[in-house]
Amino acid sequence: MLRIYVDAATKGNPGPSGGGIVVTGEQIHEQLHFSLGECSNHEAEFKILILALEWLINHQFTTTSIFLHSDSKTVVQTIDKNYTGNPVFQPYLKRFQQLESHFTLLLIQWIPENKNKGADNLARQALQKSLKGK
Repeated sequence: MLRIYVDAATKGNPGPSGGGIVVTGEQIHEQLHFSLGECSNHEAEFKILILALEWLINHQFTTTSIFLHSDSKTVVQTIDKNYTGNPVFQPYLKRFQQLESHFTLLLIQWIPENKNKGADNLARQALQKSLKGK
């Protein structure tokens, strides 16, 4: 079983964005951060979720039970309902659905911000690197 924590940070809305991923399990503890380019805060949350799933697939964690945690209610509710009326979010939901099919068990849960500090710190690091690169 792996627990994955994801979070994004955006300066402005839209604006430069960064994302953080924490992967924890019995034999693994990874901390990853990525520049996400210019996007809204919700788009950044979707992007980092997608990157986390792609990372898990690339590292062959598809048969492991995955518990993915996000503090974005918008993202979690969109995935739980398997629907969004927002045309901007539709490509992200479609991509999630494509990636989800690779996993034996993938559960997504909303958590409060104060339970997501590790991913939040990584997202802020990625954002700072992105801002310095401008």
